[in-house]
Amino acid sequence: MFRVCLLVWVVVCVSPPAAEVGLNILKQGGNAVDAAVAVAFAQAVTWPEAGNIGGGGFLMLWKDAKTKPVMIDYREMAPAAATPDLFAKGVVYHHARTAGVPGTVRGMELAHQKYGKLKWSEVVSPAVKLAEGFKIDAPLARRLNIVVKDKKTGNAEFTRIFGHEQPWKAGDELKQPELANTLKAIAKDGAKAFYEGDIAKKIVEEMKASDGLVSLEDLKNYRAKVREPIKLKYRGFDLLLPPPPSSGGITVGLMLNMLEPYDLSKNPWSSVETTHLVAEVMKRAFSERAKHLGDPDFVTIPKHLLGKDHAKKLMENFDQAKATPSATLAPELDIKDGGDSTTHFSIIDKDGMCVSNTYTIENAFGCRVVVRGAGFILNNEMTDFNHKPGTTTKTGMIGTDANTIAPGKRMLSSMTPVIVLKDGQPVLVTGSPGGRTIINTVASILLNTMDYGVDVRKAVDAPRLHMQWLPDRIQLEDRPGLDDLMKGLKAKGHTVQKIGQGDAHSLWINPMTRERTGAADKRLSGAAVGER
Repeated sequence: MFRVCLLVWVVVCVSPPAAEVGLNILKQGGNAVDAAVAVAFAQAVTWPEAGNIGGGGFLMLWKDAKTKPVMIDYREMAPAAATPDLFAKGVVYHHARTAGVPGTVRGMELAHQKYGKLKWSEVVSPAVKLAEGFKIDAPLARRLNIVVKDKKTGNAEFTRIFGHEQPWKAGDELKQPELANTLKAIAKDGAKAFYEGDIAKKIVEEMKASDGLVSLEDLKNYRAKVREPIKLKYRGFDLLLPPPPSSGGITVGLMLNMLEPYDLSKNPWSSVETTHLVAEVMKRAFSERAKHLGDPDFVTIPKHLLGKDHAKKLMENFDQAKATPSATLAPELDIKDGGDSTTHFSIIDKDGMCVSNTYTIENAFGCRVVVRGAGFILNNEMTDFNHKPGTTTKTGMIGTDANTIAPGKRMLSSMTPVIVLKDGQPVLVTGSPGGRTIINTVASILLNTMDYGVDVRKAVDAPRLHMQWLPDRIQLEDRPGLDDLMKGLKAKGHTVQKIGQGDAHSLWINPMTRERTGAADKRLSGAAVGER
């Protein structure tokens, strides 16, 4: 299922059954938004570790050259009962207290109301059928076996639904009748069923039983928002990047502005020279992220961050010969010693409308609390806030003010759905899961396409690097010549670690022929499906 598709309609996502759902919606006359809504609900069934109705995310949309692009922000938010010191005594990640107010259902409804063509029930109903029973594949079987084996996490309902007498294997049928009923209600009555009806009551009952914080008022008051994308020019391309509360757009924009004066292509992508330069740029961008970014409804984002002069200033202490110690990039902070559950899909329809969507429930299978009687997993997104206000550590804990907990605030996200344009038309749709690695995964794909000119298959397959400022280390994917690369980086003063990164399901539109190519990422699972 990891094929490249040269097609008119293209859907690329982690779940093959959900990809087929999206394609069928397109074949029935739906547009890219209809397909995106259908895929999002389908993956709540077929990829339960990240596909969701109990989480949130961001949908980037390019409709046509005459219509302003938009981003639908349906990020989760803190319940009214949340306080800045909620996690001061530590975080139990698999606990209902870590659940934020879900945004996915409101976000999908808002996108559909503004841009969809088919009836709401038509795009939600395929997920109902899947919830009544579908045959799982080997990647899903493997993930389910890992999570149900961990007896210490999840409530009894989680274990009941996802447990199995024998280890799960490809071809087994997963039935989720409670989730099917929940999706039927959403298909019939829309988001109101989730946020104000019986489903909302079940969520709150679960909160009370599991010591969570989300209330009926929190659910009723939740709204998705339409935001204007960040627009950035780089090497003749125009990028549509997500604004806060996504940190991805500004952080990627900072990187590209810092890199623009350099000719990356004079050295290979996996060379010591390029890796050192890109890692140092990532380090500086993530330092700015930590200092300044949060929910724009609660904090003021400095306007100078994406200025060219600021990029030059950030690179003043860059040394091609040696690493810059991370702590020196934030002298104003007292820096002390001391698995992600997100998924991305990319879609284009026959008219060229593009959707880049990333959504999440945070850790794998969220907080591992299933709402009893409703069949869906709740997120643990509250852990994306800074846990201990005022405490930033060398191990990567950030305690800056911009992303501290406040009632109704949206936690800072690394999700980075991107659409790239050339001469006013989309050419690349991409994004990724992976926590903070998301931003650098997306940056790696962008640099491979825009600086090195490789095709989307090679850009997705290319080995990636990750540097997030703190901890002060470069993380590298395996690649030919890795030992020599690590040796060269260590000689420049870097600490280096070998680690994998997330799956970036992407598509490319040839700027000359307008031929569409979808590339599912081989790192996990996925399908690129389409039809001429």
